[in-house]
Amino acid sequence: MNYPIPASPQEVAALRQKPVDEELVAAAIAGVINISRSQGKSLEQLTAEVLADDRLLDLQQRRWLKDVVTQAWESLT
Repeated sequence: MNYPIPASPQEVAALRQKPVDEELVAAAIAGVINISRSQGKSLEQLTAEVLADDRLLDLQQRRWLKDVVTQAWESLT
């Protein structure tokens, strides 16, 4: 992978400066999962955050992202 997995929220935010590709998205998801775990969050708490209404993604996109995060969470254990 061309991008290291972010270890802090600041490192995740810094990814915004990079051109978006599949590897960047994968690194961001892995970073968010690792950060959430280090904060003691459960998969259920993280997916609830993903499903929370926002102005970036519609409901269908948030549900898709929830599934991706769930799969990544399980594969990173």
